[in-house]
Order: sequence, then structure tokens, then C-alpha cells
Amino acid sequence: MPPSSGAPAPEGRTHSFRSVAPVLGLCWMAVFFDGMDVNIYGAVMPHLLDDGSLGLTESTAGTIGSWTTFGMLIGALTAGTFTDWLGRRPVLVWSVVLFSLGSAVCALAGSASLFGGGRFLAGLGLGGLMPICLAMVAEFAPPRRAALAVGMLMTSYHAGGMAATGLGLGIAPSFGWRWVFWAGVLPAVIAVPLLLKLLPESPGVLLARGRKADADAVADRYGMPRPVPAEAPESGAKGRVTAVLALFGRGTRWATPLLWIASFCGLLLVYGVSTWLPQLMRASGYGLTSSVSFLLVINAGGIVGMLIAGRTADRFGPVRVSAIWFVLTAGGALLLKAHLPLGVTYAVVFVTGVWLFSAQVMVYAASNATYAPAERAAGLGWVTGIGRSGAIVGPWMGGAVLANGTAGWGFTAFALAGLLGALTIALVPLAVRVQRRRAEGSIPGPADTPLQPQS
Repeated sequence: MPPSSGAPAPEGRTHSFRSVAPVLGLCWMAVFFDGMDVNIYGAVMPHLLDDGSLGLTESTAGTIGSWTTFGMLIGALTAGTFTDWLGRRPVLVWSVVLFSLGSAVCALAGSASLFGGGRFLAGLGLGGLMPICLAMVAEFAPPRRAALAVGMLMTSYHAGGMAATGLGLGIAPSFGWRWVFWAGVLPAVIAVPLLLKLLPESPGVLLARGRKADADAVADRYGMPRPVPAEAPESGAKGRVTAVLALFGRGTRWATPLLWIASFCGLLLVYGVSTWLPQLMRASGYGLTSSVSFLLVINAGGIVGMLIAGRTADRFGPVRVSAIWFVLTAGGALLLKAHLPLGVTYAVVFVTGVWLFSAQVMVYAASNATYAPAERAAGLGWVTGIGRSGAIVGPWMGGAVLANGTAGWGFTAFALAGLLGALTIALVPLAVRVQRRRAEGSIPGPADTPLQPQS
């Protein structure tokens, strides 16, 4: 990835990986709670279905899972507009508040419809949080370490998933599933005060809002190049339209829909597996405790995978890594169709987690590398937003498959999604090159560089 074109940082302060640590740490905490909230539903799913107090069936449970991700779709696509008005930090804080409130509604719910409303409300907050954290970490990180920073950020999602599984295993059997959702209110108590006090605003957003002195001060504090108008997103409603149209401009016209399809496939896998892995494994003949434990194991694999993928992508490019990881995910899903010995199954689930989650995150890293600085926030927002339709389909599809008593087909569908994701992300470099060749007098841009191996 090419260096920023902004004004250099003040002498004595370098744009090193250490400089992004405060922002990375705060966003890591926010995404940790995001991962915990998303995975809580899957972690308590067997207990919800066994309880019967809400009248849930596997089919309605899958539909409610899709309500969550439909809320995420709306949240992801509208977060950019609210960011124009309020800034990234306030929108991030409100996102945390929303999914905490949604968890409280679920804990109090006495009917399936109210429970689903709580999950939808949580989805609104979860959808806005992820693209903001991704954009901020990518902005504050040194350009040649952006993929590693994104990978490290996303380890928090899986740490949160492991925490949710621990809550499901430790609390739900003895105290009931409602207490697990009460734990989902903690982000509003813990994260919100810290984010308000310590998280800086984006220099690019400050500049776009006419606060040049503040933008320069933040950039200087973190050793970043000072932002210039060409790198700042245009504010207001006109700016939102301009940013979206720019995603289909020279060099990215065909890359944009390919990135959207890859994100669709990746999020179908992430949310389909997060919601239904315990129940799919239970339907395949494994016990309740081991079925829930598989969710813990796959998230542990996800943490390892993020660190491996981030370092590998900084060297060879996120597109290559994402494509290979998607193919390996498809292989892992097909292996899970077989009823293997328990120890072997744990190993397969772990390595599938290594590939599955980081395949999707490298789609985000590829998006960050493909778009020019002023387009990155919009690009990431739409890649994550459109991808949320896959997050809607995944939980619904898992519920439909289980309702028909065909658990094996669920793993086959996940494998096919992995292969389609591999194909579309692999075509992004070709789409960029072809489009740039067609543009007379085109010059190399941000989309060209990351597709080459980096030292």
C-alpha cells in the first residue's frame, strides 16, 4: 500500500505501529463486545429451543437470527450518514448503547416477537460499530501494516465469541439463558465511558467538517501525516452520494460488486456458523456440551487465523490470502459433514476457524487497499453493509436446513459459499487491471499496489 499523500508528521514523531495502539486498543474493546453479543444467540440456542417459554422452533429461531443481521444491514448503511453529522466517535458510542439495550430487551422478553425486536435493536448497533472501527484502525495504522492492524482488531471479535460461549456453558445451564443476555448489557457500562474519554476523532472527518486545526492536532499526536482535502470525505448528503458514486469510478467499477459478493459469502459463513454450529453438530450426533464447545473452539481458531492472515496479507496482499482461506474454509465445512472421532472433530473445527473468519476480514483489508483514501470509509461501509445480506441469509438458511432434518446439507451450503467467495475475491485484481487499461491516460492508483507481494 502506498504511503499517505498528506503532509508529513512533525519531526520527532514517526507513524509507527505503536502509534496506533491506543486507537486499536479501544476499538478492540468495542469489537470484543460486538463479538460477544453476536455469539450469545448461538451459545444459548440449544437452551432457548429446549426451554419453550418463548415458543421458539428451529425455523423461527433462524428467522430471528436474520432479524438481527437485517438490523446490522440498516446500521451499516446508515452509520456513514450519522457520522457526517456527529463524527465517528459519537456514532460508535451510540452503536454500543443500542446493542446493549437490545440485549436487555432480550433478557426481559416474554414472547418471540419481543425477543426478535431486541435482537433487531441489537443489530442496528452492531451494524454501525464494525465499519467505524475498521475505518478508524485502517486510518490510524501505518499504511504497510494496515492488514496486520485489521487482523489484530478482529481477534477481539473471536475473543468476544469465546466469552459468549463461556457464558453459555457456565451460566445458562444453572441460571437460565436470560442471565446470559443480561451480561450483554455490560458494554454500555464499561465501554461507553472509556470511548468518550479516550478515543480520538478521525482526522479526515474533522477536516471534512472544517476543523483543520483539530485534525492536524490529532494527526500530530499519533504521528500520522496531516490529512489534506483530497483525502477527506465530502460531508453532507451530497458527499454521501458522491462517495457512493466514486466506488464505481475509474478502476473500481467492477471491483466494487466483486467485493460485495465476496463479503456476502464471508458474512453468510460467519453468521451462519456462529448461529447454528452448536445445533448442526448436535443434529449430527454430538452431545449438548460438546456441541456448544465447538463454538468456543472455532472462535479460538479465529483468533489464531487473524494473526496469521494479517501478517501474511501484509507480505503477499489480502486478495491472495482471502481467496486461499475461502477455499480452505470450504474444505473444512465438507469435512464436518462426516461424523469423525470427537478429538479429530475438535481439530477440524479449530483449523476451519483459522480460515473462515479471517477470509472475511481480508475482504475488508482488500477493500481498504482498493479504494482511494477519500473513498475508503464509504467503501468499507458498503462492503460491510451489502455483505450483511449474507449475514441475513446465513442464519435463515441454517434454520431452514435443520427444520427439514438435513443437517449435512448445511455444511454443503457453507462449502459452496466458501468457493464462491474465493472466486469473486480472486477476480478483484483482474477487474482493476482491465478497467484501468480501458481508461485512457490512467495512472497507477491505490487499487494496484496491494495486489502485489510486499516485503
